[in-house]
Amino acid sequence: MNKLTHVDSAGNARMVDVGSKAETHRVAVARGAIRMSATTLTAIAQGNAPKGDVLGTARIAGIMAAKKTGELIPLCHPLGIDAVNIDFELVETGVECTATATLTGKTGIEMEALTAVSVALLTVYDMAKALDKGMVIEGIRLIEKRGGKSGIWRADDA
Repeated sequence: MNKLTHVDSAGNARMVDVGSKAETHRVAVARGAIRMSATTLTAIAQGNAPKGDVLGTARIAGIMAAKKTGELIPLCHPLGIDAVNIDFELVETGVECTATATLTGKTGIEMEALTAVSVALLTVYDMAKALDKGMVIEGIRLIEKRGGKSGIWRADDA
């Protein structure tokens, strides 16, 4: 049986000790999307959503969420993030969001990128729900990670 990294010998949850790990430059890229009606997409693109600047607000929310990941995800280390970038692309079916998070540290930053995308898309929903309560958030996933002992990983279809 594989040794579980977040469980001690008595079966209790624990935070992994990364104290002896070397610091490396680490990057994680996550992506997700929110599907919506054409009317809602047009309102977002034109800046006419009832609550104001949807994508600007969602960008700030995603960055803030990445910074708070260690408070939100149990046993996730709080990290001194170097940068978080949130990019949006308007597509035929809605909005795609890509978050890139970087740091120099002893543990990965994948959870921060995933949290950033998740909260950014939830914020799009919140900002536009008066126009379209049927929006669907989907496909949130890690696209790429670099750094650490496992090196570079990319999703096969990315």
